[in-house]
Amino acid sequence: MSETARDRLMLAIALIMAAIYLFPLYWMYITALKTGSEMFASPPSFWPSTAQWNTFVYVWESRNMGRYLWNSTFIAFGSVALIAVLGTGCAYVLARYRNGWVDVGLFLILMLQVLPASLMITPIFVGFSQVGLLDYPRFAVILAIAAKSMPFFVVLVRATFMAVPMELEEAALVDGNSRIGAFFHIVLPLARNGILVSAILIFMQAFGEFVYSKSIIQDIELQPASVGLNSFMGPNTSEWNNIMAYATMYVTPILAIFILLQRRIVSGLTSGALK
Repeated sequence: MSETARDRLMLAIALIMAAIYLFPLYWMYITALKTGSEMFASPPSFWPSTAQWNTFVYVWESRNMGRYLWNSTFIAFGSVALIAVLGTGCAYVLARYRNGWVDVGLFLILMLQVLPASLMITPIFVGFSQVGLLDYPRFAVILAIAAKSMPFFVVLVRATFMAVPMELEEAALVDGNSRIGAFFHIVLPLARNGILVSAILIFMQAFGEFVYSKSIIQDIELQPASVGLNSFMGPNTSEWNNIMAYATMYVTPILAIFILLQRRIVSGLTSGALK
């Protein structure tokens, strides 16, 4: 097989895989625009005959989407801020100071990453109840998300710090900087791209978090959009156009952020690959 034919074959496979991956997203958008009869038509239609744009207005007003999205944004930003402040220093230490104990700490961090939220929610809920944090449910969810996502952030940012040459820090120390000064003035500016990308990924995870929010936040006024979407579910659910309209308004901002920043995200994820 010639190189041109191989390239065309790989392109065709990539397009097919992309179509399979994006089809559920496409189906979500068009279902939000369908009438009730079109949703249950057989065979199904792949484009609405008359787009029902008023469905979005109805769902936004009846479900108070503004409140849900604000709560999701508040929890996501709070989680990112806490993780970035605590995790950046931890990642730097693991990148610069290598010994047996540091390797053990890194292993434990990686082990924490594999624990599912459904496994962690019970001890977290009991612990938060004992110390009174359930009186501040959104803050409690932020702490829970930070505990779950911190290992992911530390591993990614550690790779970014390892890509920064140590010679630059040593030169700063020779010029009279302290270790802390070299970190803030030399290392941190060079690693900001990787830190930003990791923060964006954490934000997207926290924006869609469900398990902790559903279990900890009982006040509907403080619940995020993920819990609001779950409120549609029931034994006789049939308003799929409303569900898809809600999901569209919930998912589209995150998709827009990812599309706008995809180049930066890819470059940040691969910045420490050679280390």
